[in-house]
Amino acid sequence: KEKEIVSIIGPNGAGKTTAINIMSTLLGATAGRVRICGTDALKHPARIRSFIGLVPQNIALYGSLTARENLRYFGRVYGLSGQILKDRIRFCLEMVGLEGRADQRVSTYSGGMKRRANLAAGILHNPRILFLDEPTVGIDAQSRNMILEKLQMLKQGGTAMIYTTHYMDEAERLCERVAIMDEGCIIAE
Repeated sequence: KEKEIVSIIGPNGAGKTTAINIMSTLLGATAGRVRICGTDALKHPARIRSFIGLVPQNIALYGSLTARENLRYFGRVYGLSGQILKDRIRFCLEMVGLEGRADQRVSTYSGGMKRRANLAAGILHNPRILFLDEPTVGIDAQSRNMILEKLQMLKQGGTAMIYTTHYMDEAERLCERVAIMDEGCIIAE
């Protein structure tokens, strides 16, 4: 639902990343259905890609480019251009606290800065639904806290989220619902 964050938690290998990849149309499904905003995502993936965003577990940025250059590239992929693209880049960099480092190569960033830049790329086109696959794994407490605060802001702005994590405190802090996954199945909600 709009303004809802649903967490999927479970051990490594439970199927959380696979579920995110199927829901975000990166992987096909062998069974089941995925309906996003009334559209069958498995049959019509191109129709939903404009209103979903993905923040993958692994950093999905070009290290040889600056954060601003990465966002410009991804913005063009999303079909943004001109002043709208410039405004969105500025907004996203400010939101994740990287405006002062926007013109540094991503390869020079700390782990937390890379995670925040990854988040900026995922929200650049202002998606209605955001998929986040362990966006705070392996980062310092300050960066983790900042990301969680920014996700709360996105939620208040109307963005719905599916959020995978190993951290129960994150799920408790952010989410209205929690689904526990093991061996590819939701075993409790």
